[in-house]
Amino acid sequence: MSRPSHDVTGQSESAFGRVINNIEETAIAVILGLMTLLTFINVVLRYVFNSSLIWGLEVVLILFAWLVIFGVSYCVKVTAHLGVDVVINLLNPGGRKMMALVSGLCCILYGIMLFKGSWDYWAPFAALQPTEGRWFPLGFTEGVRDRAFYVTDQVPMLEIFRWLEPLINYGEEYEKLPRVIPYFILPAGSALLLFRFVQATLGVLRGSRESLIVSHEAEDAVAEAAALNKD
Repeated sequence: MSRPSHDVTGQSESAFGRVINNIEETAIAVILGLMTLLTFINVVLRYVFNSSLIWGLEVVLILFAWLVIFGVSYCVKVTAHLGVDVVINLLNPGGRKMMALVSGLCCILYGIMLFKGSWDYWAPFAALQPTEGRWFPLGFTEGVRDRAFYVTDQVPMLEIFRWLEPLINYGEEYEKLPRVIPYFILPAGSALLLFRFVQATLGVLRGSRESLIVSHEAEDAVAEAAALNKD
C-alpha cells in the first residue's frame, strides 16, 4: 500500500491531491513556455523578417490570464499569499488556529460565490444555462440566449475543437476560436481555488498548517540573512 506523499508545506497529500498538484504545476510550466516561445517568435519575425503572427498577441494575453488564475490557486496551496498577521500573532496558539479556521471558512464562502459567478458568465458561451439565485446557486434559469457563436478576434480555429460545432453551434463552422475555450478557465480556475481553500482549511483543522497566508517567519528569515551579510 502506497503512503501519502507530502507537499511543500509539509502536509500529507491524497492521490487526488497529487493529481491536481501535477495538473497545476504542469499547466503553469507549459503556459510559461508557450508565452515565452510565442513572444520570442514574434520578436524575431518583426525585427528580422518585418512580419508577425497576427494572432500571437491575443494568444499571449489569453495564456497570461490562464497563468494568473492557475497561480492564485497554486499560491493557496504553497502558502504564498500575503496577509497581515500582526493582531493574530498576539493570540495564543489556540486563538491563532481559531482565527485561521474563521478565515478559511470565509474563503470557502467566497470561493463558492466566485464559482457561481464564473459559471454564470461562462455557461452561455457553452450553450448552457446559468444558475438562479443572487449569491448561491438555486437551480438553473431557463430561456437564456446562448453566446456560443462568439469567437476570438484573431485566433484561428483549431481542428481538435471542431467537435464543438455540432454540439453548441448548430453545426456551423467556426472560422476563429470560440470564446468558450479561453473562457473555460473561469469556472475551472474558480473550482480549483475552492478546492484549495477547502484543502487549506482542513489542513489548519488537522494541525498540518498554521494559516492560509505567508507566515511572519519569512520576515525573520530575511532579517537573519541581512544580519549575516552585515557580519
